[in-house]
Amino acid sequence: MTTTARRLTKKGQATRDRIVGAAAQLMLEQGVARTTIEDIQAAAGVSPSQLYHYFPGKDALVSAVVDHQASQVLHIHQACLQSVDSIDSLRQWRDVMVNIITEMHCVGGCPLGSLASDLSDADPLARTQLAAAFSRWQELIRQGLADMQQRGELAADANPGELAVAMLAAVQGGLLLSQVNRDPAPLRIAVDTMIDHLHNLTRTAIP
Repeated sequence: MTTTARRLTKKGQATRDRIVGAAAQLMLEQGVARTTIEDIQAAAGVSPSQLYHYFPGKDALVSAVVDHQASQVLHIHQACLQSVDSIDSLRQWRDVMVNIITEMHCVGGCPLGSLASDLSDADPLARTQLAAAFSRWQELIRQGLADMQQRGELAADANPGELAVAMLAAVQGGLLLSQVNRDPAPLRIAVDTMIDHLHNLTRTAIP
């Protein structure tokens, strides 16, 4: 029986969470391949036996890190996107993203994007987990755009599903370029370009 399949004590859950949090931070900073079990033990302040009590190997820990980062990222975006119903609310979401990477000095990029770059070709299970996380993120955007459409804030003949794919691609590309250039401007420009496109679609559709 795995530790995820049995109920943990409060202390046990706290230890497991500390291990996952330490692993997530290290993998974001130095990549999955360069992060060793020994690095994680030291950062989490646990012994080898403690770590292996919760995770039989690095693959299991990587899987937990993907779930952890997906939960963290989607929590932030869900809070913003659940209230999207206008162009102005999309701009507020953009501001949240730009403020976050500005506070981080554009270091690290998107946790999910970084994991996808590291794992998509090397770890089929992680790729499946990441694809599911991006699908949930995309669905949050699609639902927000659908709500805008119902309110008349988006052209009736627009396709919220396709626009959500384009918006998420703009976010990911913008985050990557902001990381490389250590400048939040690429993210702001990429998302603003998509927002302007949505606005123009609606203005063009108005007779």
